[in-house]
Amino acid sequence: MALLKASGIQKSYDQLKVLKGIDLDVSKGEVIAITGASGAGKSTLLHILGTLDVPDAGNVTIDNQNVFAQSSKSLATFRNKSIGFVFQFHNLLPEFTALENVMIPGFIQGRPEASLKKNATDLLTMLGLSARMNHKPSELSGGEQQRTAVARALINSPALVLADEPSGNLDSKNALELHQLFFQLRKDIGQTFIIVTHNEELAKMADRRVELKDGKVLI
Repeated sequence: MALLKASGIQKSYDQLKVLKGIDLDVSKGEVIAITGASGAGKSTLLHILGTLDVPDAGNVTIDNQNVFAQSSKSLATFRNKSIGFVFQFHNLLPEFTALENVMIPGFIQGRPEASLKKNATDLLTMLGLSARMNHKPSELSGGEQQRTAVARALINSPALVLADEPSGNLDSKNALELHQLFFQLRKDIGQTFIIVTHNEELAKMADRRVELKDGKVLI
């Protein structure tokens, strides 16, 4: 049974057809790389899979849940619980520490502060940031900021983590460490990743590459 199943996904902006019928199945524990030239529709597809955008046609099922059949309020709750996000620019809030940034999705879910803080502390420690968790983003290196963003994506134990060019803003050393981290998390906790990337090394490391061209999957 697929953890995620997308069928017939179409999306247009005005007269521009960006996605022209995308089908995609992802199994639990898979690391999928979505590749293709700029403008191929990679980020649009990722945003739809993450329920941040709605397709013009087609369906997305995650954990046997038809995600777009829900009300907007239920969908927001589902997204917070079931999907983690890592972006090219870490999107950490500058006024909060690394620990506080990681805890934010848990607060949104209404989790108790004490257990949430322990969970966030454990995640940051697992990701090698035990000595940095009380630092603000401006005091962290680029690699540390992205590791903090990964911890934030994992805080609610999501079924799926979606990453959009997660290493695009990192030097080669930090990029490689981040890529290796994804596969370590798959090994340690069975995490499933769908990653949009231009990074050829990461695409080769993935279990499967899904290449988009002109809004369709290249077979």
